[in-house]
Amino acid sequence: MTASKTEAEKAAPPGERPEQIEADERETVEELARLRAPVIYRIISDEGRQELARPAASIWWSGLAAGMALGLSVVMKGLLHHYLPDTPWKPVLESFGYPVGFLIVVLGRLQLFTENTLTAILPILTQPSRKRFMQLTKLWGLVFVANVTGALIAAAFSTIPGMAGAEQLSAMLEISAESLDRSMLELFLKGVPAGFLIAAMVWMMPSSKGFEFWVVLLMTYLIALGGFTHVIAGTTEVGLLILNGQGGLALLPGFLLPSALGNLVGGTGLFAVLAYAQVKEEV
Repeated sequence: MTASKTEAEKAAPPGERPEQIEADERETVEELARLRAPVIYRIISDEGRQELARPAASIWWSGLAAGMALGLSVVMKGLLHHYLPDTPWKPVLESFGYPVGFLIVVLGRLQLFTENTLTAILPILTQPSRKRFMQLTKLWGLVFVANVTGALIAAAFSTIPGMAGAEQLSAMLEISAESLDRSMLELFLKGVPAGFLIAAMVWMMPSSKGFEFWVVLLMTYLIALGGFTHVIAGTTEVGLLILNGQGGLALLPGFLLPSALGNLVGGTGLFAVLAYAQVKEEV
């Protein structure tokens, strides 16, 4: 052991001992080390506690902006659907338009209902209380209504003459019409993996410093490619159909209820509970 240390000292630059090198590199090692699950849980729980305590006005305006931003996911996917040639691989490429709105929402730290199915629930799983359940009810209710309102506003803007060409609008309606072809059970089932993927995205963010863009892109791209149902982005699609006479007002609650339940089951019922189960003995 002494001989080994002596050789290491000889190999080190003049005036620099191995102990000094180790001290200098310790910060780099800490940065490169993977975050343990309990640490991720605490980070997201802290964010959740902050969200639960935010003023109602802040929640509302942030949620409204998020709903409008998600409308861009439908618009961008529709534009790619319009401009790409009809080939077997067209859905693979046009699905890259879907993450646009999510990138704005997540990286812009806006309030999104399906993100809160994980973030806001973790503090309650750790320390349940009546006060926190009331805060959760307020948060979910406000964010959901604000998101839906923003998504419908985005749909209305897309139908204003001059905002989109007739062919572009037709492409948006074409991809939106898939909502009409699904039963309430199918909307629910398709909503479960979408909720799970959004929750997984939130869970991955603390350990993805510098790569947040790619995490959001991948998770939301999978939602589009798999044809899964996201309640807020889908609201823009349903709004477009209603405003263009391709469905009645009853189409909106018929979409919202099963889709929201599916997203909740995937985000809270599956991912959040599993995340808590793996760390409950450590937090």
